[in-house]
Amino acid sequence: MALEITDQSFQEVVLNSDKPVLVDFWAVWCGPCRMLGPIVEEIATDFEGKAVVGKVDVDNNQQVSVDYGIRNIPTVLIFKNGQVVDKIVGVASKEVISEKLSAHL
Repeated sequence: MALEITDQSFQEVVLNSDKPVLVDFWAVWCGPCRMLGPIVEEIATDFEGKAVVGKVDVDNNQQVSVDYGIRNIPTVLIFKNGQVVDKIVGVASKEVISEKLSAHL
């Protein structure tokens, strides 16, 4: 199950993580985000214990969205050691996202 990440928890959950972190920036009203949601949940299960997988609702957590220049959703950022190491804008397949996350394990 993907974690719900907020402006308040972002530092602790994402930037201070000792594992790679995949963050899905999404919104309830976004059709493509709803398509990507089940894929992100599957990846969360597949990478349990190896990586952190979370979601940021851009409507409720605008600060972190502004900080990372999120203009289009869905956007997936992969962090390692507190730095963005990869980015996917739009809907991508589970295989593509898994490959990108695996590259940073």
